Amino acid sequence: MAAGTDYPPPLSMLDGSYRKGNITVVREEKSESFEIIKQPSTGKPPRHISAIRHSVSSVQLAPASEVELDVGIVSSKLPSDGNLIFVPVYRSGSCSEIGSKPYMEDEHICVDNLLEHLGATTNFPSPGAFYGVFDGHGGTDAALFIRENILKFIVEDAHFPFCAAKAIKNAFLNADHAFADEASLDSSSGTTALTALIFGRTMLVANAGDCRAVLGRRGRAVELSKDHKPNCVSEKLRIEKLGGVVYDGYLNGQLSVARALGDWHMKGSKGSSCPLSAEPELEEMILSEEDEFLILGCDGLWDVMSSQCAVTITRKELMLHNDPERCSRELVREALKRNTCDNLTVVVVCFSPDPPPRLEIPKFKFNRSISAEGLNLLQEALDGNA
Repeated sequence: MAAGTDYPPPLSMLDGSYRKGNITVVREEKSESFEIIKQPSTGKPPRHISAIRHSVSSVQLAPASEVELDVGIVSSKLPSDGNLIFVPVYRSGSCSEIGSKPYMEDEHICVDNLLEHLGATTNFPSPGAFYGVFDGHGGTDAALFIRENILKFIVEDAHFPFCAAKAIKNAFLNADHAFADEASLDSSSGTTALTALIFGRTMLVANAGDCRAVLGRRGRAVELSKDHKPNCVSEKLRIEKLGGVVYDGYLNGQLSVARALGDWHMKGSKGSSCPLSAEPELEEMILSEEDEFLILGCDGLWDVMSSQCAVTITRKELMLHNDPERCSRELVREALKRNTCDNLTVVVVCFSPDPPPRLEIPKFKFNRSISAEGLNLLQEALDGNA
């Protein structure tokens, strides 16, 4: 399916970006700061181009004085008290490619300024941004429907914006039910869904499926979502508890993901518990100056590339040209070089108008022959064997 970052005319309240033919249009925006409370949690890093479609958008961040990371890497330019003066900026770029598949079934969305995109309201937090990647299967209907409607379901939920986490969970389930009610669409079509909603420095990542969100933190990869594969221990236990089976890595021998929206041929009546769940898992965190960018990617990327490798490539590219669109394109190209067998969609979101600072390793009494990026890759390998 055609990828894009836009909404069609029927969603009049969500018309900040739109599609005309094969052209994607995304507005440019600027933002201010908004503070909330919760500490970030970190995750452990895991494990022929045809016509490339891409889009880029941008919406100012305080400069940064000096801080030492846990791996001994020092970055220049961080303020002494970043929590008081850090103001994130939202700049995004995206790229989609059909890959070796016969059809394109991915969709994505990039909104760098929610206030402008939705229209300012008295109780709406400022500033805000929203991003999503939707990996469809069994046709294009589910991914397209969810991309067009998921933000509307979030902002119209009674819990939004004061209990955004609850609003997002409700939105995933309500969008799933609404898709089943669309008689003109194939309800057996399905899609995974990965979204990132940001208010000021607070970011909420919601995931149902095997797309992945990875934060670039001064060169280190921090996973903000879990891949919902049927043979994952927690998912397998949940599936079997609800009467399902995992056969050869597939849910009920049919589906390679444990959570998805749509796929109503595999679900019971609305509201009933079933092995295939549309409920997302959420990760909430507070952004700091060390958090440089976010990568959202479908499994076509992560099948051939580790989280740390993607962060290393993205950071190097940003230091060269500071363009998130070109970063997303480079990740797609690299995945194609590595012979990924799936559609590819990547969104890169930057939190500063400036490129990442150069990483320096403190001088030791002995000679070294490893770069800062290489040190991060080594740390990933050690973490994986821990």
